[in-house]
Amino acid sequence: MLAEIHRHLEAQSQMVIDLQRALVAIPALGPMNGGSGEKDKTEYLKGYLRDMGFTSVRELRAPDPAVPCGYRPSLAAVVPGADSTKTLWVISHTDIVPPGDLALWDSDPYTLKVDGDILIGRGVEDNHQGVVCSLLVAKALFDLGQTPPMNYGVLLVADEETGSKYGLDYVVKNHAELFGPNDLFLVPDFGEPTSEMIEIAEKSMLWLKVVVEGKQCHASTPDAGINSLTAASALIVQIPKLHQIFDRADPLFNPPHSTFQPTKKEANVENINTIPGRDVFYVDCRVMPGYDLDEVLATIKGFGDEVERDYSVRISYEYVQSEQAAPPTPADSEVVTRLVRSVKAVFGNHPKLMGIGGGTVAAYLRRAGHKAAVWGTLMHNAHQPNERSSIKNSIKDAKVMAAMLFD
Repeated sequence: MLAEIHRHLEAQSQMVIDLQRALVAIPALGPMNGGSGEKDKTEYLKGYLRDMGFTSVRELRAPDPAVPCGYRPSLAAVVPGADSTKTLWVISHTDIVPPGDLALWDSDPYTLKVDGDILIGRGVEDNHQGVVCSLLVAKALFDLGQTPPMNYGVLLVADEETGSKYGLDYVVKNHAELFGPNDLFLVPDFGEPTSEMIEIAEKSMLWLKVVVEGKQCHASTPDAGINSLTAASALIVQIPKLHQIFDRADPLFNPPHSTFQPTKKEANVENINTIPGRDVFYVDCRVMPGYDLDEVLATIKGFGDEVERDYSVRISYEYVQSEQAAPPTPADSEVVTRLVRSVKAVFGNHPKLMGIGGGTVAAYLRRAGHKAAVWGTLMHNAHQPNERSSIKNSIKDAKVMAAMLFD
């Protein structure tokens, strides 16, 4: 039975291309990324799922006044199995990030480019590959008329790129009835080109907005003002000290320690000859489990108190995102052991269990007591110009999903 499904999957290169082309052409950007949400892409996928053979497609709408339609949609669809009390869920996200500097792209990011085995376009890896692989398995089941040993569930969620408040976090909190105690969860949203990394743990994540307020004045009379940029810079150079303070290490993770990085800087004044009176910058913190994020913030505020005294500025702080690390998925849990066997069988390699600093939607499942594993064969160019994925890897990843189902 599994061999027949694998043969079917091997013949689906054109489906991979066609579905990727359709998805790339429908940008799904959240309002924080300057877009109107996932509605158009979700509408397309809802029709695609029904045409494929799903008899019931649930649309789960998270209210969000920041988008024109007023909601952020996720989709859930299930292929019934012999054991109706257990479901293998494959969970992918429909939203993407903006293309960035278009001059760095060799082609239109919203028009799929096919270069042999490689597909190029915004979202093809993050996370269209996961979407496509999950649907390849469903198509094989429908086309071959096979009933899997357990239910096979496809969950396509919104808002992964900006925090999941309107995506899986919303689904887990408001539609808990979807999931049973015996369900297995695979999130194909992080992995290595070798297929050998299985993520079972994540660091805590803190995105912090820092606002430094001084007094604007003419640059030729600096004593008449308070330079917020100078003060902001003084605080920014203190951030690396956090590495020595929160220095716990664990070889499960890569990198095996916490990371603290100043990142985004908002524009201040438009002209050169004005001293800015307000500066805003952001800090991205990926913190090892066991540390309280409130403690990290208190330490940053301690640095800020010194800057306030030294530079006569006011500094305020705002959480953009704050996620305390979820409990790890046990290495001996069924979803992990099935996944390890399936990856070995399809790729002939030796997958390793690891933790990561980048957050995935698996954290929301783990906090709710579910066992989730994150895995995929990815080329590590998510969010980059000329984002790409492999047709062959997509088909092999679908084979792994099928192998997990029929293990």
